[in-house]
Amino acid sequence: MTKHDLSLFSAVQSAEAIKQGRISSEALVEACLARIEETDSKVRAWAYLDAASALDQARELDRIRKSGRGIGALHGVPVGLKDIIDTKDMLTQRGSPIFAGRQPDVDARLVEHLREAGAVIMGKTKTTEFAFMHPTDTTNPLDADRTPGGSSSGSAAAVAARHVPIAVGTQTGGSVIRPASFCGVYGFKPSRGTISRSGVFRTSESLDHIGGFANSLEDIALLTDVLSSYDQTDPASFARPRGNMLDGVRAEAPVEPNVAWLDFPFNDRLDADAEEGINALMDRLGGRIERFSASPQLADLIHVHKTIYDYEMRQNMAAVAESNWPDLSVEMQSAIDRGAEISTAQYEDALAVKTSAQGFFADYFNDFDAILAPASTGEAVPLTAGHTGDSVFCLTWTLAGLPSLTLPLLVGLNDLPIGVQLIGAAEEDDRLLRTASWIQRSLAEQEH
Repeated sequence: MTKHDLSLFSAVQSAEAIKQGRISSEALVEACLARIEETDSKVRAWAYLDAASALDQARELDRIRKSGRGIGALHGVPVGLKDIIDTKDMLTQRGSPIFAGRQPDVDARLVEHLREAGAVIMGKTKTTEFAFMHPTDTTNPLDADRTPGGSSSGSAAAVAARHVPIAVGTQTGGSVIRPASFCGVYGFKPSRGTISRSGVFRTSESLDHIGGFANSLEDIALLTDVLSSYDQTDPASFARPRGNMLDGVRAEAPVEPNVAWLDFPFNDRLDADAEEGINALMDRLGGRIERFSASPQLADLIHVHKTIYDYEMRQNMAAVAESNWPDLSVEMQSAIDRGAEISTAQYEDALAVKTSAQGFFADYFNDFDAILAPASTGEAVPLTAGHTGDSVFCLTWTLAGLPSLTLPLLVGLNDLPIGVQLIGAAEEDDRLLRTASWIQRSLAEQEH
């Protein structure tokens, strides 16, 4: 076994091997650092990386394991954090020169959970400016001339490039699901309120979610289990039990799942190869997929999302904009200006529609285990496009706070990945992962 081999280990494999003493965290971190050294000059996934600190963490975790003390679910496993997540020992600069050199005083709540689980915090992955639209310089590890997606650009790219087995991102529109699709990895945005947002920069109180990236379904489940908890300081967090995600992935579906597909008017934004691939996938799943036309009210939810996002963006960015307007991107300035045109009544109406949509989907999933949808318009768009891709296929589900998962199942005309999205019932994330596992097994069985 070479050190380079270790960078290909999954988080689940790594945690188990470290627990059994077959590998050390130090060797694993060294392998990841070597991979970063080898490829990050082109990928540019990292906003902040301290190799010495990462190795110090790994050595301490190895010492703890050898001493016979208790170890956590991610003991010794490297993880990357999107650069809007506060860390007391690392810079958190939010993808903007306005916050260059910013050093938080305390860790975000999710970072506390990672440390408690024994994870090695490798550093901060690059984000678009304030996790919005203006691109960072990160490239797609599979094609350096294309975007990795946004806004969690560095987190998706770092996992795809095997810099780390898992990474944390956020989603307000499609910022986990779409980058996962473009980079050919798993992306999971659990139900709103599953993971605390305390200590994470927010642009939208109503829409922001925490999510993650991995190269396997088990890894994304393990990461979510570690991060999930109630936090009374986050108004979105719910004080109810959460399902075990890893158990969900490993469970057998009691009956074959029922999956819905909704024909939205904006489905014409799909690239031809993506549409062909999804249709072929639905054919392979046979009678488990039922197609429906989306009602006008459902189709309009993407505009409701935009109303809420622009209004809350203006509120949350007010202090920054007042002092630093010339330093904001054109995209951010435009969003703030749009927010100023939205009345309080329009905003409150949009929030009421959001609540109504949540109720609609609560009933919908009485009949269906999941909804199948595109994760992106197709393959990763070229860097020359000047943006990180179209998030339209994610907005409805983000608005409703539903758990959403990218499965890297398709390949486009340029041999680049195209993910498909699976959406589940709110707070039934383990059921969604069980359905995803069933789909993967069913497709794999057809190939043999």
